[in-house]
Amino acid sequence: MSIRFSIFTALACAVATPAIAQNTVNATPPDTAAPEKQFSDTITVGAAIVSIPDYEGSDDSRITGAPGAIGSYKGFGFVLAGNRLSVDLIPDRGGEGIDFQAGPIAVVNFNRSSLNSIDDPRIRALGKVDTAIELGGYVGVGKTGVITSPYDRLSVSLSYRHDVAGAHDSGIWQPTVNYLTPLSRKAAVALFASAEHADSGYADTYFTVTSTQAVASGLPAYRARSGWKNYTLGALGTYALTGDLLHGWKVVAGGTYGRLLNDFGDSPVVSIAGSRSQWLGALGLAYTF
Repeated sequence: MSIRFSIFTALACAVATPAIAQNTVNATPPDTAAPEKQFSDTITVGAAIVSIPDYEGSDDSRITGAPGAIGSYKGFGFVLAGNRLSVDLIPDRGGEGIDFQAGPIAVVNFNRSSLNSIDDPRIRALGKVDTAIELGGYVGVGKTGVITSPYDRLSVSLSYRHDVAGAHDSGIWQPTVNYLTPLSRKAAVALFASAEHADSGYADTYFTVTSTQAVASGLPAYRARSGWKNYTLGALGTYALTGDLLHGWKVVAGGTYGRLLNDFGDSPVVSIAGSRSQWLGALGLAYTF
């Protein structure tokens, strides 16, 4: 599996951020047979076919595969979504009300770390970027039983991660809002909104075009500065093919729309060679046990 840039984490947010992961698999509508099964420990594993841009800012897309897993053990939630892993170290006791989340996050950022999957020769001429290993943490708060039923969930979170591999050697702040509601014992939908603020090292590494790179690529020289990098909106739906939301096979489909902002959107990497609008779509199968 090769996810080239961090916009894939937007889909991770839509499917299962730490604040929503446990309730995505555990929340069930009122016609569930046994209340004691609600908020029980579960694990969901799956894989999806994903359409993503060739690089962050590209107007070309490609198809790849991505694994995923979400679940909880004794109330501690975890999420593995493509290139992103997070763990909630504050146990969720279940039921309606407010709960808090906090824990570590790790992201492997493959953006432009391989040129083979990039169609645009101008971007290939800029050269490879080392793979970034972004480590950090998050805090969040969520409430179950908000709008549609005692089982829907609204959560907000704020995360920070910093590259420790020396690829861009800088940090990214990411606030996120999620909403999930089960529609029946077999179906649920989730909506989310997120944004990212990137430091100058990130802007330089992926969006600056040096004079040497300008000669090689034909793109104009450009210096990108730190700031709000993008916003992303997404939606996801899941339907149980066997069993219900708590057990069995299910199909998952979703997508995100992202918009690059400020110096990031104005960079020739985006404004000339690519597009400020970034689309992602996914279709997959998962099993909950």
